[in-house]
Amino acid sequence: MSILSSLGRVASRYAQNRARHRGERELLSLPIELRKDIGWPEIVIDAQSGPRIRRAP
Repeated sequence: MSILSSLGRVASRYAQNRARHRGERELLSLPIELRKDIGWPEIVIDAQSGPRIRRAP
């Protein structure tokens, strides 16, 4: 395993996490009535990490 392949995996994970968090922020900016209408999952407010979208098991 080379350093470049390790860096590539880290960069890929970072990009995926960044895209997921960006999507969560956009959905959290929607009015609650609209989120209910589209059937978006429950939003949980965590004191340490702020609002997060609860994933279905």
